[in-house]
Amino acid sequence: MSLSVNPLLMLLVLVIFLTSAYLLNRWLFKPLLTFMDNRSTSIKSDLQNIQSNSSEVASLNAEADKVLSQAKAEANLIREKALESARAVAEQKISAKRDELEKKKREFMVGLEEEGVMLRNSLLSQMPLYRESLKAKLSQL
Repeated sequence: MSLSVNPLLMLLVLVIFLTSAYLLNRWLFKPLLTFMDNRSTSIKSDLQNIQSNSSEVASLNAEADKVLSQAKAEANLIREKALESARAVAEQKISAKRDELEKKKREFMVGLEEEGVMLRNSLLSQMPLYRESLKAKLSQL
């Protein structure tokens, strides 16, 4: 057996190799590389979107915090106004009740003075009876 180089066979192997390389490049490698490039581009754009979204989220969070602080300030202001109006109403009621009680006190004092005068007059009118009764008791002793 002798080994010899067959040029026709070598040419056939070269043609098959080049045809296989061309077909593999056209049907497998180019679509695969295109897919990988598209995927890489998509990942880069998604990362950029995430970064821009994170900055938007940060600005929205800051705006939400600002709105919350304003709402708290407004709530405190409303609460203070409500407390002030409640205090004013309470003061008015207290003042009205004091005036009413003062008026009742004056009426009572006037009535009491009138009763005192009536009692004094009654006692003075009955004074002669008490004197006679006292004299009678003293004479018995």
